[in-house]
Amino acid sequence: MHMADALVSPAVAGTMYAASAAAAAYSVKKVQIDDLDRKIPMMGVMGAFIFAAQMINFTIPGTGSSGHLCGGMLLSAVLGPYAGFLTMIAILAIQCLMFADGGLLALGCNIWNMAFYGCFIGGCLIWRGMTGKKMTKKTITAASIVGCIAGLQLGAFSVTVETLLSGITELPFAVFLGMMQPIHLAIGLVEGLITAAVLVFVYEARPEMLCCKAGQTDLAGKTETAGRMSRKGTVAVLAVLALLIGTVASLFASGNPDGLEWSMEKVAGTAELAAEGGIYRSAEKIQEITAFLPDYAFKSCESAAGTSVSGIAGGVIVLAVCLGVCVVIKKVRRSGTVSAQTAERGNAKKGTR
Repeated sequence: MHMADALVSPAVAGTMYAASAAAAAYSVKKVQIDDLDRKIPMMGVMGAFIFAAQMINFTIPGTGSSGHLCGGMLLSAVLGPYAGFLTMIAILAIQCLMFADGGLLALGCNIWNMAFYGCFIGGCLIWRGMTGKKMTKKTITAASIVGCIAGLQLGAFSVTVETLLSGITELPFAVFLGMMQPIHLAIGLVEGLITAAVLVFVYEARPEMLCCKAGQTDLAGKTETAGRMSRKGTVAVLAVLALLIGTVASLFASGNPDGLEWSMEKVAGTAELAAEGGIYRSAEKIQEITAFLPDYAFKSCESAAGTSVSGIAGGVIVLAVCLGVCVVIKKVRRSGTVSAQTAERGNAKKGTR
């Protein structure tokens, strides 16, 4: 569902950048430092896992379309909505800048459409609402499917609204909406089943690693020894899966257009619309400079090895960026705490004089 720059006007792009930035700032403020310390390895590994998983487009039978995992719901179930949202931002920014996946001007839209709804609607409201009282394999599966479908439906609806407000006349709102919603319903169902499989594995391996209600991470009745694997072992398995998906499984991804491209072809007859203006050319030039593996392939040749290299490079970069973000957040938050405590002591001394 990565939108290209031609689908959004500068005004809509700027608005969505502001909205996504506000959600990011709120997430930085709300994420718990002590909780973040425990999640640093998982945040990096899960970020790499989602990056690799998004490289695999699965075919939607009977449609000629394909879809891929968004991952916001999955990240929120493991990391919580705030850390999950920040991880998704890192993934989408790296995809945009280094692999030219999604437009630079449209990045704010893509963060909102693919990360916000999955993390805060699917992951926060639906996941916690359905699993908070009693977490079982059945509730995990049900919450995963409902959460992913809701996130994809809201994301697809936002895409159509953003193109409407941008004045993209090639994509009439009612017709475009009529194509986008059904195909992303099917994609959401498949994503829900994949998400459920991963979360059930984590639940059986280390149940306390899943987030439940009100930001808690330790499940009632589950101890640190209740799982079948150690925490390090669980993280290692997910890391190996990310590597295998990015280097091997990605080679077998469907060549069919994804849900957004398929819908555009049905409505406008093409998945590539033209956009004129200096801001569009500037965004394109920036991506040409930063994207060293555009479309997850080598610039100079069409070797399949480019896909595998992209999977490895992208996963490593996402992991490094996620770890770096954690370190920066911790330093900023702790320096702010120290400054506040110093100010309070200063005020207390003045009050005693």
